[in-house]
Parts: sequence; C-alpha cells; structure tokens
Amino acid sequence: MKLSISAAAALAALALCAPAAAHESQAETVAPKFDQAITNVPGKSLVVVEVDYAPGAASPSHTHAPSAFIYAYVLAGAIESQVNDEAPRIYTAGESWYEAPGARHRISRNASTTEPAKLLAIFVVDSGDKPLTTPAG
Repeated sequence: MKLSISAAAALAALALCAPAAAHESQAETVAPKFDQAITNVPGKSLVVVEVDYAPGAASPSHTHAPSAFIYAYVLAGAIESQVNDEAPRIYTAGESWYEAPGARHRISRNASTTEPAKLLAIFVVDSGDKPLTTPAG
C-alpha cells in the first residue's frame, strides 16, 4: 500500500510540473494580425504579427524573407534583441527597432524569467515572399 501511495504522489508531482516544463520549452507564439497588399506600391504587402514570449522563452536565431523590412515594437514586458553584429540590447514596452532586408536576428528573447513579453512585428515585404521567418543555420 505504501508503494501505491508513493507512486500516486510521484505521478501527481509529475503532472503538476509537466505543464510548467512544457510552457518553458516553447519559444514563442506568433499570431497573424494583418496581411494586405499595398495598393499604391505594386508587388508589396504589409504583414503584421504579434509575438508572445512566455517568461524566459526565446526564438532561435533566424532570418526573414529576403525582401522583408521589419519594424518591431514592444507592446509589453522586456525583450532582448540582437540584429546582425550590433550589441545585444533590451527593449521595454514602447521601444522599437528595425531589421533591414537580409538581416540576421541573432537574439530574440524575453529578458524576464518571471513576466511575459509581447511585440508587434510589422513587415513590408514582396507579396508572396514566404516564409516570413527561417531558422538560421
């Protein structure tokens, strides 16, 4: 009987820890918000995505569609970012940066291990230039 109670307690502890571990292993959640051709600039589109970072979460190093010019605006929390060989920097709510076409986003992560963070990424990109994000090799 002791073994069954111990086993049940261990299983309960694992069940309580599993969601937290799974949550921490997620990089980010990306939600499309807007995708529209720019009618007075033939061949170009404006694409907007919202990126939510759980506490301590990070995106892998990545590049964007070759034609993409990106404006990133921090909506909440603090995000550490490094584009190309610039020094890493922490941006807080209300701050922004940009990425020129062909840039490599080396660091993109929630600077906090206890609070979530959120940014809005606004792309001006050739219509149909997909994928928008590719992990760097």
